[in-house]
Amino acid sequence: MYKGKQKKLAVINDFSGFGRCSLTVSLPIVSSFGIQCCCLPTAIFSNHTAYESYFFDDYTDKMQEFTKNWELLELGFDGIYSGFLGSAKQVDIVINFISRFKGENTRLIVDPVMGDNGVLYSTCTDEMRKELKKLAALADIVTPNLTELCFLTDTPYSRDLSRDQIIKMAAQLCGNGSKNVVVTGISKDNVISNLIYSGEGYCFVSSLKQGIERAGTGDVFSSVVAAAVVNGETLRDAVLKAVRLIEKAGRISDELEIPPENGICFEKLIKLDLY
Repeated sequence: MYKGKQKKLAVINDFSGFGRCSLTVSLPIVSSFGIQCCCLPTAIFSNHTAYESYFFDDYTDKMQEFTKNWELLELGFDGIYSGFLGSAKQVDIVINFISRFKGENTRLIVDPVMGDNGVLYSTCTDEMRKELKKLAALADIVTPNLTELCFLTDTPYSRDLSRDQIIKMAAQLCGNGSKNVVVTGISKDNVISNLIYSGEGYCFVSSLKQGIERAGTGDVFSSVVAAAVVNGETLRDAVLKAVRLIEKAGRISDELEIPPENGICFEKLIKLDLY
């Protein structure tokens, strides 16, 4: 039922009405690749948590109702992409979702949202970190930032980790089961690098820093990568597309004086000229 020839990507993430992150980023970006974006919300926010106040509604129980109904419709997906998960129970729900919906040719992309700048988010308990390790081990592509890479590999965090140390940690993740690892946002001087690592080798994709650090950039990056690989592009080409979009959108955001908590203005770069 509901097969069709158009590719479908299930995106499991929170929904923030304002702030350019999570599902409100993934939906337009995935759609711009000609892929149907099928959203499974983990939580509903009025705006993301970098703002002073926000409304929050947990969707843990409702996630399971989504899954039941999608099963009744006999849905299948060309890709599954998971982002922010708010609890160990949600991670278990996603692992169960994968067991039900991941077909032989389904690409699984896991963004293990845990923390940044050496600090775990308040929602990421020790139990949740253990469950996220299990989820990452299932991934065709896992996209941790440097903080998340350290916590996934039980490595002390440092801003001064060498490239060799980062490569070694990526190799450890692959050894644990992840097929490909993309370590995002490796910052040094005025350059941002991303490591692509697999059992067949590794490479770095780099760009110059553009303006200030902005919320939701990781969501933009992973959404582009997920959509591109589901469309059959190589992982390196997918990362290059993500880097170029973020680089250009960062410049536009500075020109338009977009506040950093409101993310990057990617919309200017994905408009379709239909008229």
